[in-house]
Amino acid sequence: MTEITKAIVPAAGLATRFFPLSKAVSKEFLPLADKPLVHYALEEMVDSGVKHVVFVVDARNFRFLSEYLKRSPILEKLLEERKATQALEELKGLQKAFEGMSFSFVQQTRPLGEGHAILQAQKLIGDEPCFVLSPDDVIESKVPALAQLAKIFRSAQCPVTGLFALPEDQLHLYGVCQGEQIATRLTKIRKIMEKPEPGTAPSNLAMPGRRIITPDVFDYLKKAKPNKQGEISFGETLGDMVNEGRVMYGYELEGKWLECGNKKAWMRSNLYLMQKFLKDEHI
Repeated sequence: MTEITKAIVPAAGLATRFFPLSKAVSKEFLPLADKPLVHYALEEMVDSGVKHVVFVVDARNFRFLSEYLKRSPILEKLLEERKATQALEELKGLQKAFEGMSFSFVQQTRPLGEGHAILQAQKLIGDEPCFVLSPDDVIESKVPALAQLAKIFRSAQCPVTGLFALPEDQLHLYGVCQGEQIATRLTKIRKIMEKPEPGTAPSNLAMPGRRIITPDVFDYLKKAKPNKQGEISFGETLGDMVNEGRVMYGYELEGKWLECGNKKAWMRSNLYLMQKFLKDEHI
């Protein structure tokens, strides 16, 4: 039985939808309630059995991520001297939360699309399946979204993508798939359209940033041609695989999708979690 222990996190995009904020702050460190987006991603990976995370970064994102993930002895000493017990516990808790995980960084020197970013991680992933996770998609669920996909993969042994049913007026923002439902929540994918024009989506099943890929996906990414934007599109490449008859499944994830890929969605997700937090704290 194949257990997936590696994950790719593309984190080198320009985040133009968040200008001017993302000019100063890496998108992965935008706050969602009381934590940065990347923290939710790390928690989900830990809870899904990931041991090695490969971040695809640019120079700026590398600085943010490496500082966040490493110990801060000087800061710890300062907090001890000031007897800032709670702050010190939170700082040490950050390190403890991700004990047992290792982190690697590969650089994408130019923003050539998510597909190109994922391809940069191939050498570190090797000849085994892995998760691909986008930090700007946070999924609130009892069972982590990646773990849900891993359960499908154990029997399917082929690429699996997470799915969520969305209203028609939102589908143009995402990759959308169409297929044959073969079990509860499980679809055998027949077609993928990346960001379809309004009214042309083949179904209401959108693909958030939660996937399992197999080594052959890298082969398709290597031969993929840039789209009109000059990028290697991950969604379009998966669509090419399906068109050539490769087996791929989609699973409608259990939970709530807190989308943070644009300003309005990010603010809605913040409002949802802050209201929930304040209610739970009885403030």
